[in-house]
Amino acid sequence: MLASMTGFGKTECDLPGKKISIEIKSLNSKQLDISGRLPSLLKVKEMLIRDEISRVLERGKIDCYVFVELMSEEAASQINKEIVKNYISQLKEVTEELQLGTSERLIQVAMSLPDSLKTEKDELDEGEWKKVLKTLRSTLEKVRSYRIQEGKALEKDIQARISLIMKKLKNIPPFEKARIENIRNRIHQSLNDFRSKDSYDPNRFEQELIYYLEKLDITEEQVRLANHCNYFLEVMSADAPAGKKLGFISQEIGRELNTLGAKANDTGIQRLVVEMKDELEKIREQLNNVL
Repeated sequence: MLASMTGFGKTECDLPGKKISIEIKSLNSKQLDISGRLPSLLKVKEMLIRDEISRVLERGKIDCYVFVELMSEEAASQINKEIVKNYISQLKEVTEELQLGTSERLIQVAMSLPDSLKTEKDELDEGEWKKVLKTLRSTLEKVRSYRIQEGKALEKDIQARISLIMKKLKNIPPFEKARIENIRNRIHQSLNDFRSKDSYDPNRFEQELIYYLEKLDITEEQVRLANHCNYFLEVMSADAPAGKKLGFISQEIGRELNTLGAKANDTGIQRLVVEMKDELEKIREQLNNVL
């Protein structure tokens, strides 16, 4: 079963004097890339939060945002005077240096900068952390469920396109007899144009003909292409994340299609190859978002 790398989840929990809200967004990426914003009371738990995210989501560009809403006066924020004074002092220097004049909005700017506010309790006790961790895991489960739901749509689309490739592959054999005959006739015609009757060796001609027919034979490519498609479907139905592996198999499918098109020497077969390549390109686009 495929899973998408696109996902979203949001969960809230209530703690004494505050409410914690956790929001996680996930997009496709070749590696695991975690970023986001944590409040100061969770900074000490950042590595634990990252480990939990990587354990569940494995791959993708992950944005994790944790918001704290204070619910009581006891937990209300207070101005961090020393930091705010330092901000204003630096802002004044900048305004004087640039000759911007004294700004009445310096305090507003300073208060919007990091750590301008502080709370009496700037860390969580063990019981509160367990609640936050439970909320984080619940959010991650929502993201995972979202990914699985998206993955079902991807799987259905990709499976249909692989089936189309296999169907078009089965349409190649009817062209084979006419293709071989055309090659044989062209070789005969070329030989008739340039040979002299005295130097013509029928046995040598047959040997050369067999050599070129074997060189232009596409049976092996057809067999390998069918095997790659079947293996693709087999890997896609497995439980483990298969995005990268499916990407490698799609590359092998592409190689067989390229060889098939180069050796076909027949407009009917080449048209089928182009159509199969078009389906494969759409599959590759979808695989960019598969976990």
